[in-house]
Amino acid sequence: MSRMSVHTPGSEAPHRAGFACFVGRPNAGKSTLTNALVGQKVAITSKKPQTTRHTVRGIVHRPDLNAQLVLVDTPGLHKPRTLLGERLNDVVRTTWAEVDVIGFCLPADEKVGPGDRFIAKELAGIKKTPKVAIVTKTDLVDSKTLAEQLIAIDQLGKEVGIEWAEIVPVSAVGDKQVALLADLLVPLMPESPPLYPEGDLTDEPEQVMVAELIREAALEGVRDELPHSIAVVVEEMLPREDRPADKPLLDIHANVYIERPSQKGIIIGPKGSRLKEVGTKSRKHIEALLGTPVFLDLHVKVAKDWQRDPKQLRKLGF
Repeated sequence: MSRMSVHTPGSEAPHRAGFACFVGRPNAGKSTLTNALVGQKVAITSKKPQTTRHTVRGIVHRPDLNAQLVLVDTPGLHKPRTLLGERLNDVVRTTWAEVDVIGFCLPADEKVGPGDRFIAKELAGIKKTPKVAIVTKTDLVDSKTLAEQLIAIDQLGKEVGIEWAEIVPVSAVGDKQVALLADLLVPLMPESPPLYPEGDLTDEPEQVMVAELIREAALEGVRDELPHSIAVVVEEMLPREDRPADKPLLDIHANVYIERPSQKGIIIGPKGSRLKEVGTKSRKHIEALLGTPVFLDLHVKVAKDWQRDPKQLRKLGF
């Protein structure tokens, strides 16, 4: 018996730490759930599907359970239409193979459909990893609809050959059963010392998070054709020189890339009003994230058809 797992009566439970990843169709509530569990915004959320492009790691510290959960948020798995889509799907599959538990998010307000079956079949192929079905957005349905969804998800597991470790209904927005979900994920984690220092909420580089916050603000209110076409690159983040120590200012220069010149007007808006709004909105979130006043300089640039061009994809960080 290994020394780590020997416990005398009355000794405290072993510390558990590991990686959990949330998967599901685009817009199944994965990012909102990550933020709710961490207790702070680490993943961008948007009503538009396919907004997550990086695997954000949110870190949940649960000293009461002697545990730490590291949440890996993946892009939604979907049938790809572009090179970007294919790369995002590869990211998802690689992540699934490396985590300790997989949470499959299915929204309570949408019937189980072909997209869910597609993901469930893929998950069934990953034999060893425990799988938890998470019914999200329960605040949007009545109890009868929720009960029907729980039965349908149980049935889906039987159909594809998955034995769910748990089926958990949650509402991240109403904060219902979010803590319970963490309680249920912890026993599925391996015994391990903490993987990250106390107080860390994510291991994403600050520049990536800042770019994501700008992209989130740019996605709000734009027409449907734009979401996939927007990429943001933070060119530099530098403390402004000659500032008194008690009044620091961080200069952030970022480019918002779109695919076609015709999209420029949508992002910039009449007399620059839309871009100004994007700047104001994202600056608030960036200042909250970094804890310092920020001067944000945004420029809109065209990177022609970047989603289909391997060279542009690399340049934009995919």
